[in-house]
Amino acid sequence: MAKVPPVVQTISQQPRRVWRWVRAFCRALGPGVVTGAADDDPSGIATYSIAGAEFGTGLLWLAPLSWPLMAAVQTMCARIGMVTGQGLMAGLRTKFPRWILALACFALLAANTMNIGADLAGMADAGEMLTGVDSHILVVMFGVAIAWATVRLRYAVIANVLKWLALVLFAYVITAVKMAPHWGAVLHDTIVISLPHGSRAWATVVAILGTTISPYLFFWQASQEVEEEKALGRHSLVARRGATADEISRRKLDVGAGTFFSNMAMYFIILTTALTLHAHGITQPASSREVAEALTPLAGKFSALLYTVGIFGTGVLAIPTLAGSAAYAFAELFGWRQGIDEHFHGAPTFYAVILLSVAAGVIFDFANINPLKLLFATAVVNGVLAPFLLTGILFAASDRILMQGQPSSRLGKTVVGVTTVAMFGATIAMFVL
Repeated sequence: MAKVPPVVQTISQQPRRVWRWVRAFCRALGPGVVTGAADDDPSGIATYSIAGAEFGTGLLWLAPLSWPLMAAVQTMCARIGMVTGQGLMAGLRTKFPRWILALACFALLAANTMNIGADLAGMADAGEMLTGVDSHILVVMFGVAIAWATVRLRYAVIANVLKWLALVLFAYVITAVKMAPHWGAVLHDTIVISLPHGSRAWATVVAILGTTISPYLFFWQASQEVEEEKALGRHSLVARRGATADEISRRKLDVGAGTFFSNMAMYFIILTTALTLHAHGITQPASSREVAEALTPLAGKFSALLYTVGIFGTGVLAIPTLAGSAAYAFAELFGWRQGIDEHFHGAPTFYAVILLSVAAGVIFDFANINPLKLLFATAVVNGVLAPFLLTGILFAASDRILMQGQPSSRLGKTVVGVTTVAMFGATIAMFVL
């Protein structure tokens, strides 16, 4: 039998190598993708929609710029969870007085509860458009269903569902491409930084950064690393401590993919609303429903439907994350038993925080607060709170003892430091200008 030339053998092996790489990449995806997708919750969608409607493509540059910042922050939080074997608040507890951390927990709970209320209201608006059922009824139904699923379902089930729900974010890419924009002008506004003028513009920058680099994601990312370890059978703290170089590399890939996906969705949401609402003089939409209804004559019924489905899907994705992150923070601070894999009777106080957040969020809908304005306001609150928490995270990630001799890299600390300074600067500009 004639020998196959080496060149032919190499070419024939290429598809198998590519397929192996794809399978390895998919296996690496986990908490980072879920966290990245949860970042584009209805609050994020509303904030990006307002940015596109009011300022056109003028703030597009924030999407590519904030990607490495968000990736560095989430990677640092993931590393803290992987190396210490505990959540973020447990690490911060070794560095700061309890009363300061208690204030941070209550601030996080308040911001998350506002966010949950706004997300539920946005979902109910979307549901009413699709079904005709009154939004107040839908808010209660959604709140009960999401609370039940968070309490009753195991972590592996929730994680798998959330990972697939992230696919709804492609709706915004499809809509923007369908509009056929002038890509030369779009590229210019993407790569050329145009600093905003006035407090309203700076508030929008703070809101975009706050809904992209969100405090609740810091706690969720670290805690889900612990849940991943528990799912592998590492139930004791000693068994979870430390991480191999391969594990850290896989998580960097996971977080990088999740944050890229998140920021890509942000980019196309801003672009879509800039090409439709802003271009036709609709610069102050009053609700998510108004945004969707305005898209119908401008971008077609399919685009409006995608926008509406996206609001609904990302709400289901984000609300367990919002409620769970505050519960993890309180549990780690006060030493409560915790974990989505725990039965309710095994961690009653942990689940009580989750149920309280969702219940308060449902009540928000009956307070006659404009959902879109509330969604935007929660993003601003997150933008103000985030740099304070990032300062604490930097201290924790740099502590060689806490980090088991595996502190964050110098590059990672530099990027997170730049992120912290930038968010403080944007907040100051919002109040001063």
